[in-house]
Amino acid sequence: MLEDWVVMPTCLPLVLRRCHACASERFRANGKFRVNANHKLIDAWLLALCTGCGETTKLTILERTNVRSVRPALLDQMHDNDPGLAAELLQDPVVRRRNRIALDWDNAWRLDTGGSDHLDRAVNHVSDASDPIDVSVRFAARIPVRPMRLIAEGFGLSRAEVERLVMEGSVVSAVRLSGKLSGDFSFTLKR
Repeated sequence: MLEDWVVMPTCLPLVLRRCHACASERFRANGKFRVNANHKLIDAWLLALCTGCGETTKLTILERTNVRSVRPALLDQMHDNDPGLAAELLQDPVVRRRNRIALDWDNAWRLDTGGSDHLDRAVNHVSDASDPIDVSVRFAARIPVRPMRLIAEGFGLSRAEVERLVMEGSVVSAVRLSGKLSGDFSFTLKR
């Protein structure tokens, strides 16, 4: 049996960066942009609010860039405060490195296993001696998650039970299941 799971973002992740006004290290990006033009040069920032004090920080997107070198569609998206563009830019490694930020994906994603009857079949399968289940996990965004957590959540098991299944060889994969992954992978559950 082949199953397809998808790890999907539910909202924008928190931005990890120290606030200059308080001791908080978390900012919530709400998808708002600020664009400033000076003659032929343009600057653009993604705005984020401190979760502690509400202070605004600006994450640099464009800095002293010639207006003609910026795609008009990109400018339109920034003027429209497009949340999809904000999500895309937060995941851009160049933007993260330039602004010295990291992302906190806790409570900002969900696992879509393909329906409610899937969980019943999977739980019955773990206690049943039937055909193995091949699961393909796809990431809709680069969200770092532990594969064991996904397996536990997808099959309704405890993490200790998943670890036991991995040690027994009942859960096998070509990738290491003990670290964090943010790219597509697959595994097989056999009994």
